[in-house]
Amino acid sequence: MKRIALVIAVAAVALLGATPAYAHGFSSTVYTDVTSGGDGHVRTKLELEYDLLVVSAADTEKDDPLFRTGNAAFEDGDSGAQAQALNEHADTVVSYVTKRYSLSSGSRSCAATRQGDFTIGEREGVPYADLVLDWNCPGAEDGHELRSGLFPDDEGYVKGTKTIVTYEIDGRTGSAALDSGHPAFSTAQSWYERFWEFFRLGAEHLLTGIDHILFLLALIAGSRRLREIVLAATSFTLAHSVTFMLAALGLVDVPARVVEPIIALSIAVVAAWYLVRVWRRGDHAIDLEDSGGGHWKLDRAGWARLAVVFCFGLVHGLGFAGALGIDEAFSWTLLWSLLVFNVGIEVVQLSIIAVVFPLLILLRRRSPRAALWVTGLVSAGVAVMGLVWFIQRVKA
Repeated sequence: MKRIALVIAVAAVALLGATPAYAHGFSSTVYTDVTSGGDGHVRTKLELEYDLLVVSAADTEKDDPLFRTGNAAFEDGDSGAQAQALNEHADTVVSYVTKRYSLSSGSRSCAATRQGDFTIGEREGVPYADLVLDWNCPGAEDGHELRSGLFPDDEGYVKGTKTIVTYEIDGRTGSAALDSGHPAFSTAQSWYERFWEFFRLGAEHLLTGIDHILFLLALIAGSRRLREIVLAATSFTLAHSVTFMLAALGLVDVPARVVEPIIALSIAVVAAWYLVRVWRRGDHAIDLEDSGGGHWKLDRAGWARLAVVFCFGLVHGLGFAGALGIDEAFSWTLLWSLLVFNVGIEVVQLSIIAVVFPLLILLRRRSPRAALWVTGLVSAGVAVMGLVWFIQRVKA
């Protein structure tokens, strides 16, 4: 079995060694708060990733002064110089934003005017530019439609930009999540239409987050019975739900540079847990100890694994919360939408289990040896990838 494990690990390195370090990297989130300004006006406060805004608004193919001064300020980490660079080239920056971010009332477009200067804030250690726009929207009886196409994929800088909206306008309050597939929402939408957006966002976040997919595959591969994977998935969901709530209350604020390496390490640990069992017990790796209990009773190894999964679920919850920037007091207005986001994650997670685990059980019954090879290969690949990500994220 030791030779088998070595072959599996070597194959995993060859197959997965070129995978990028950040499953959440190379994407961006725009935050916007929409409120009534009175007398047919709407005010929007946007928070945009500073360095991305500079390269997107500037002409990087020429000796563009915005790019030159803005990039230098970013590399120096000087927030004052960053704000100055944007304010000196405010027309260029605002023009870029308003071409891709708009507000309309009925069939009429609203006209935007910048209010005040750019300021610089921070989210998870990353500088964000704050921009306030005042929109003239006469005759808004049918509500307002907000459309965002900021930082699209075809610019080549990031992929899958999300715009998280909170609003208190037209007598309604709520939140919405926009992306390239669903770039607009109307304040006249029903509550279930708005919630559907966050359910979809949660589902897509799990499906497109390769680290979460690998973590789930490691759980499935190492589970010996249906009760183990169901309890592990439920424990994982409860754990990251707790973190969501704490983040929404503003009681937890852990930077991404800490969360992301731990997420990577959790992937490696959960996958390696099963590999160690294979190493020690060989063909008996999936045998259960006599639990002496009912249908849902776990043996000692099962309980230990469940505790580890729960602890790592807390950390993954910080990663989910970080994807939506849930770390400030305004999160109360997002609370129910976040719960729906969480439900979207759980539904996709259970759907993957419902498809993959029965196939694994069938393979184990028909060819236990082949099942051991398959689960070993999957676990080894996931473990190696988790370690590669961990090292890369610590160094980043």
